[in-house]
Formats: sequence, structure tokens, C-alpha cells
Amino acid sequence: MAVARKSPRTKNPLVETISIVVVAILLALGIQAFVVKPFRIPSESMVPTLAVGQRVLVDRVTPRFSDPDRGDIVVFNPPTGAEEGVCGDLGNPADRSCPEPTSRRSETNFIKRVVAGPGDRVRVVDGQAIVNGRPQREPFVRPDDDCPICDLPVEITVPPGHFFMMGDNRGASADSREWGPVPEEWVIGRAFLTYWPIPRIGPL
Repeated sequence: MAVARKSPRTKNPLVETISIVVVAILLALGIQAFVVKPFRIPSESMVPTLAVGQRVLVDRVTPRFSDPDRGDIVVFNPPTGAEEGVCGDLGNPADRSCPEPTSRRSETNFIKRVVAGPGDRVRVVDGQAIVNGRPQREPFVRPDDDCPICDLPVEITVPPGHFFMMGDNRGASADSREWGPVPEEWVIGRAFLTYWPIPRIGPL
């Protein structure tokens, strides 16, 4: 006796489309959370390297396995109070960069360049970083010798597990000079590519 075959179940096009969209959204969110995140430049602090509104891609994987290098452009959460230039519990010294940040992390995302790492000695003269007694070769910066935090001649030592960040636009950047070094675990990722506007597409 022959057994009747069941006819294949017809797929609902609407359900299939919704499933594809949901999977695509989940993949996009997963990629942003763990692999690569787009970031829009919010201020003039990284001019001339990055302009306001320019967009970059941030590698979120590498910082989990290695420390950022001096010269890397990174996205990170600054210490609480960074928006107001607050320097830890010590107040803002007049002759040196902030040596110690506040203990809590801000939810704001900042983008700056790594100038010095754990144990490095840092001072700033005419907007130029002097690290371990040596002026840094910084062809990418816009120097300034007249801003309030552009001449900080007394050295500080970057604490263990921290990084000293500065914007390339030295006269228009609120950075580690004001609110201190950033703990390694607050680094979100390294900016490696600019993708907008089109004329500025390229590696960083």
C-alpha cells in the first residue's frame, strides 16, 4: 500500500523577511559590541588629523590582547569630571599635568592620541609632549604655545596600567593634561580607518 507523501510546507515570505532583518540587526549589534565600532568625531580636539563630523572605524578586539602603543589614536571613557576638567582629588596643579584621575569612569566617549604609557615621565612645553626627557616627533599636531595647558614644565609619572592622552590640536583639546591618565580597562578601541567624508577615506 503506497504511503501518501506530505507536501512541503510553504514558507511565509513575511516571516522569512522579518527573520532575515532580525538576524542582520543582531549581527550588526554584535559586530559593534565586540569587533568594530563606528565613531563620529565630536570636536576640534584632533584637528588637523580628524575634522569635526569625520567618521572612523574603531577596532575593539586588539585592546583586549595588547596595550595601545604610543602614537595610536584611541576611543575611551575618560574619568568622571573630564567634561569640566576635574583633576582627581588633588585639584588642577598650575605647573604640571594632572597626575591622577578621578576614580570613576564617565560614560562619555572621547577620542585622543596615546602620548605616553605606564611609567613614562611626561611634561609639556609649548604644546609639545616631552616624554622621558625627549621631545616627541609629532608631525601630526597643531602646536600652540599660548593656551593655559600648553606649558606644563614639571614632570609627572604615568601610573601603572594607565595611558596619557592628548589631542592633536594642542590648544583646543581637553585631555590628560587637565583630567589625568586613563586606566587601560577604560580604552574601548583603536581607531584604524576613516571612512567619511569620501575624500578622506584611508588608514589612520
